[in-house]
Amino acid sequence: MIRNRVLQNLGLCKKAKKLVSGEEFVLEQIKSNKAYIVFLANDAGKNTTKRITDKSSFYEVRLSTDFSTDELNKAIGTENRKVIAITDKNFSKMVINQLEK
Repeated sequence: MIRNRVLQNLGLCKKAKKLVSGEEFVLEQIKSNKAYIVFLANDAGKNTTKRITDKSSFYEVRLSTDFSTDELNKAIGTENRKVIAITDKNFSKMVINQLEK
């Protein structure tokens, strides 16, 4: 996995407005089949982890827990976000390829 490149591309997705952050917004995107990959901070709380994991599994959305809250927040320029979803198919393919390297 190319960690820095994945995080840089999350910032690019944010600038292109192809990313949503925050638990409720991400859950809404998952339920409407608009989320292609979800990033859940590996230090998120139990309830958040369970909700996001269950919904991602049920709706068959790829879930990544490779990054901490700090890493995700620095990448997209926000504070205190535990959950991020990419809502663009092409961006998600690019990020998934980088995660698999």
